[in-house]
Amino acid sequence: MKAIVNVALKQGVLDDQGKATHHALDTLGFKEVVKDVRIGKQIILELNSSSKEEAQAEVTKMCEKLLANTVIEDYNITITE
Repeated sequence: MKAIVNVALKQGVLDDQGKATHHALDTLGFKEVVKDVRIGKQIILELNSSSKEEAQAEVTKMCEKLLANTVIEDYNITITE
């Protein structure tokens, strides 16, 4: 089984990387195309789980303990077989 975890800063938290990337895109001629940029990270885990429910529960624990700073970040988990 595979888990894909997407982690991004919560809305309202200043995203310095996103702002810098947005500015760079503006200067490259994409000012009219790009409204906002938020930068996040993706973590892909290969799991030894017997069910999607077990995998979801274990990856949630991983996110809460290590993979995401839940004070300033949100995360989303997708489990695939």
